[in-house]
Amino acid sequence: MARHIQLLVIDPQNDFCDLPADWLPAQPRGSRTAPSLPVVGAHADMQRLAAFIRTQGARFDAITVTLDSHQRLDIAHPGYWQQAGGAAVAPFTPITAAQVRSGAFSPRSATALPRTLAYLDALEAQGRYTLMVWPVHCEIGSWGHGVHADVLAACGDWQLQQQRAVHNVFKGTNPWTEHYSAIQAEVVDAADPDTALNTRLLAALDTADLLLIAGEASSHCVRSTTEHIVQHLPRLQAAGARPSHIVLLTDCMSPVGGFETQHQTFLDAMRAQGVQLATSTEISL
Repeated sequence: MARHIQLLVIDPQNDFCDLPADWLPAQPRGSRTAPSLPVVGAHADMQRLAAFIRTQGARFDAITVTLDSHQRLDIAHPGYWQQAGGAAVAPFTPITAAQVRSGAFSPRSATALPRTLAYLDALEAQGRYTLMVWPVHCEIGSWGHGVHADVLAACGDWQLQQQRAVHNVFKGTNPWTEHYSAIQAEVVDAADPDTALNTRLLAALDTADLLLIAGEASSHCVRSTTEHIVQHLPRLQAAGARPSHIVLLTDCMSPVGGFETQHQTFLDAMRAQGVQLATSTEISL
């Protein structure tokens, strides 16, 4: 009996890729657009992923691609925040509820303070992440929001060869909550169903006999999405069920710089729970 094989590609976007200069689009007056949050190794990851899709894609029943999708104004972007006295907040600054209550940081809009504190309290109570101020990235409509050219081309060819469309999942459009995972925002906004548990995506992934996962970055969005899949996938709700049909393609993902420990902790935890780890060249389909 044939296996139902799915590939889930998490955020294979230009802003996350350490693209060489000759891959960057030229702008007027000779300047070049550059990725805003490049992950070291991501370009090579995506080239390996594209090669994997081209060589093994005929065996895939479905490809899902998630897309980090943000507004310029976002609770995790610098323009939302200010320091005491009004100075700008630099990217890669973590912010806690205690720091906001002390006045060290505050939202630039004073009316946003109560909602911001409620968000930070809820986020920290979960113990998964501290709010991080990232560079503006994957802004909707920008070049950085687009998919790595090799992966885009490989997926395009797969669609025509298999006569199946790639399923795209957008996450992160709500500016009031971080949304690393494609399954659910870090803190659900009761007024926005797009931040709640994505039961439709879970149901689609649950049909896979073999679920392959790749993308960027392994320390954040790949990690969070995979953790939520293991936690919420319907077939894994039975007592004793193990996610042995899920495979992380370890040569098609890399961590954000400075978060290598989180990357390794994630891989170790998933392996302990039963998720398989393999490279794109050693996986047998």
